Amino acid sequence: MTDLTGRSALVTGAAGGIGAACARELAARGAQVIVADIDEIGAKTVATEIGGTAWTVDLLDVDALAELTLSVDILVNNAGVQTVSPIQEFDPEQFRRMQTLMVEAPFLLIRAALPHMYAEGFGRIVNISSVHGLRASPYKVAYVTAKHAMEGLSKVTALEGGPHGVTSNCVNPGYVRTPLVDRQIADQAAAHGIPEQEVLERVLLTDSVIKRLIEPSEVAALVGWLVADQASMVTGTSYVMDGGWSAR
Repeated sequence: MTDLTGRSALVTGAAGGIGAACARELAARGAQVIVADIDEIGAKTVATEIGGTAWTVDLLDVDALAELTLSVDILVNNAGVQTVSPIQEFDPEQFRRMQTLMVEAPFLLIRAALPHMYAEGFGRIVNISSVHGLRASPYKVAYVTAKHAMEGLSKVTALEGGPHGVTSNCVNPGYVRTPLVDRQIADQAAAHGIPEQEVLERVLLTDSVIKRLIEPSEVAALVGWLVADQASMVTGTSYVMDGGWSAR
């Protein structure tokens, strides 16, 4: 396990799911982790568990983020939400909120973190994208749009950050065993007109060769490698973890 002693990290959406797993992984490697989430109790619980610091933050408050300065070596942009609905029924305000949370907020956090990373000659930015950053699915117009945009943000960051020792990459999992996925099942059942018990096999995993959900710890392990010194030449790319979905 790569030693991250002396490094500082910020993980968003870290009160649960993939974010909490990433916070635990980085802390286990020795990093001092800031657990950022709008869920104050959840963030404090994870931070106490790993000996980190909780930061209760509303990432939709972009005016506050625009004034932010971050002194962290590692930034994991993980926070996200999902809404399943046909385009003609999709709430425009919810579409805007999802772009703000999953595109504008990561941009502002990267913007806030780069000056410190440039000054140190070291930085690791990992954006938790999705297979939906590379592929599309019906009924997920806001999520697919946001994740595609995150891919572009990550690549531009890689090009600008490379000369300063800063890498930027995306991690692109398929369906992960998280509350975000659990909450989709009823919506997917309604959208596709099938029973909830059939959603996992017929919708979520239909294109996956490996018929199981990904564990959050598996995503976190890949994040842990990407922030290590051994991955210093890995930048501007997207690491797919989708059970073979995108191989089709």
